[in-house]
Amino acid sequence: MIPSTTRLLLSSARKLCGAVKMRSLHTKNTEEAAVYVHWPYCEKRCTYCNFNKYIQRSDNEDAIRACLLKEASTLIQLSQVRSISSVYFGGGTPNLASPHTIGAILEVISQNALLQQDAEVTLEVNPASIQNSKLHLFREVGVNRVSIGVQSFDDSELLFLGRTHTACDALHTIDEACRLFPGSTSVDIMFGLPGQSMESWQRTLKTLLAVCDDHVSLYQLTIERGTALFKQLQSEHFSPPDEELTAHMYNFARRTLCEASFHHYEVSNFARNGALSRHNLSYWLGKQYIGIGPGAHGRFVARATGGTQREARIQTLEPDPWMREVIQHGHGTRKVVEQNDLEILSEMLVFGLRTDTGITHEAWQQLSPSISLKHLFDASHKLKMLQKLELVLLDESGLRCSWKGLAVLDSLLVPLLSQLQYAWNQMEKERSPKDTT
Repeated sequence: MIPSTTRLLLSSARKLCGAVKMRSLHTKNTEEAAVYVHWPYCEKRCTYCNFNKYIQRSDNEDAIRACLLKEASTLIQLSQVRSISSVYFGGGTPNLASPHTIGAILEVISQNALLQQDAEVTLEVNPASIQNSKLHLFREVGVNRVSIGVQSFDDSELLFLGRTHTACDALHTIDEACRLFPGSTSVDIMFGLPGQSMESWQRTLKTLLAVCDDHVSLYQLTIERGTALFKQLQSEHFSPPDEELTAHMYNFARRTLCEASFHHYEVSNFARNGALSRHNLSYWLGKQYIGIGPGAHGRFVARATGGTQREARIQTLEPDPWMREVIQHGHGTRKVVEQNDLEILSEMLVFGLRTDTGITHEAWQQLSPSISLKHLFDASHKLKMLQKLELVLLDESGLRCSWKGLAVLDSLLVPLLSQLQYAWNQMEKERSPKDTT
């Protein structure tokens, strides 16, 4: 899922882009795509969650499975991609789906495009008691990687977050997953909780390092409008986390994980032994992905209808209306926006700078042959100041954030996006026909 701060920046970038008439650019690498499948149901909504999730009130898995299969077939055929590099089952709580449903979706994907032999197939998993675990069954139908939403090893923190599992359940699930998916088990952990001390965070990291596999995702708690936590905060049931302490937690965790041989390859993600999330890298590197299921997002070229430019697609949010639309039209796409070149470049900045490798000059120039990264910085005092403060690095390989720049990435993106917009407007003015009257 895209973090809320990143969504806001992308929304601002699209508003900036809206007034500019862009030339068409054929998107590169349209032969391959990743696939995201959204399972919208949970047992319970967590207190901090503002994702597109619902409580399943009746046994409708047969109906939603049929619609997921139909939409997967429709959208893959619409894209005309030849191969699928990864599949990610997110949610919601996709391990509430039956292994039969997960296997059927993988089968229909492979019927419509080549599911690469080494394709990464990830299933998001919430920890469960030993009686409810189905991990071995998911492995049998084709899942080869799991991402476990642990969030905390402290039962009081889990209760505050509204999680349905205990710390004991989390430890059991991690142990079982590491045996079934060695080297391909990821653990999500959360920091910046109200009342969380530096000492408790250190204990959490110590527990994590004692049991985790080769991939860890760190997420700062964000209290979003419309959530139960937001209402509690408004009612002054607790105080917001201290920003300085939260920043200290993040930097301490980064150092701790790196000392344990983890590679900090993205703002929130750490891997060792080469266990990077290839699916998420598709997003960060600006590759095509097809979103299937209620509320799923996608970015791909609709080549079957003669499309040449990448489209941003959003599926209908609510499961029941989405299913009706899939039954009627073959898909539940609610919104389609053809992306112009400036929007694609803006996304490249927002997502590319999340990674330690950043944006190469070659990748940038494929979309922007007239405005180089060096040109952006040479023309902006603010961007030069970011370099002087060693928050961003621009060298012969490209543009990337420094170690300390990654910690304040959102604040860096605002001047970068503004300067890109300004430079693009200037370029468009120079290209416009001169008024000879």
